[in-house]
Amino acid sequence: MSNFNGKNVIITGAADGIGKSLALKLNQQGAKVIATDINEEKLALLTGLTNGSVVCEPLDVTDADAVELLFKEVKEQLGQIDYVFNNAGIAVTGDCRDISLDQWRKVTDVNQWGVIHGAMAAYQIMADQGNGHIINVASLAGLIPFPTNLPYSATKSAVAGLSMSLRAEAQDLGIKVSVVCPGFIRSNIFDATEMVNVPREAIVSNIAFKLVETDVAADKILSGVTKNKAVIVFPSYAKILWWIYRLSPALVKPLALQLIRDLRKVRH
Repeated sequence: MSNFNGKNVIITGAADGIGKSLALKLNQQGAKVIATDINEEKLALLTGLTNGSVVCEPLDVTDADAVELLFKEVKEQLGQIDYVFNNAGIAVTGDCRDISLDQWRKVTDVNQWGVIHGAMAAYQIMADQGNGHIINVASLAGLIPFPTNLPYSATKSAVAGLSMSLRAEAQDLGIKVSVVCPGFIRSNIFDATEMVNVPREAIVSNIAFKLVETDVAADKILSGVTKNKAVIVFPSYAKILWWIYRLSPALVKPLALQLIRDLRKVRH
């Protein structure tokens, strides 16, 4: 029997990518899934794929009151929230000189405040329950430098720091906290990411690493959650780069320099 069978799960950013794969896999494993996303049209497709067995709720994670209300309603209706996956995220790619403060705020509102809203709403409820697991989706870009995507890297670093510190605070309350830090995933983010003064095709084609399929990513995440890993890093190259960076940050410098130099070659 699955570890998730009969468990109540909330997922943000569930209309596409990793969130969608997590929703489908958890549903297959017998969990009661509440899938949320700001994109109601794509969310409706998830309802069709699961014959309505996944509950789909529109949600803007930047709206703290809406997040808190939804979490409270789920708690009242189901009696318990076992897992929360704070997965919603966006990115903007470009030379930092070209990225506006408004673009910084947009990414920060979703990637950082969106996770804070979900984590804090879940934490209050789980503290009262005396159990639960909060899973925040960050990125390898939150563990090592990621020039060309500074707002994304900055917010994912914040999510990693939040998660590891909250894990320490939450332990005595019976709450588990994990942070997911994957490498490049084959998801809609490459189509949805705002490109500033650079051609999308050139940026995507220049990715040096093999993209991980979202269903594979979901399996890796659920395996890590089952083992209560503090930091869930995959695939292998991501683990190696993280290990190298912790050993000696200077060893990753050539890769970081190459990233920004390649982008500047195609910058308008």
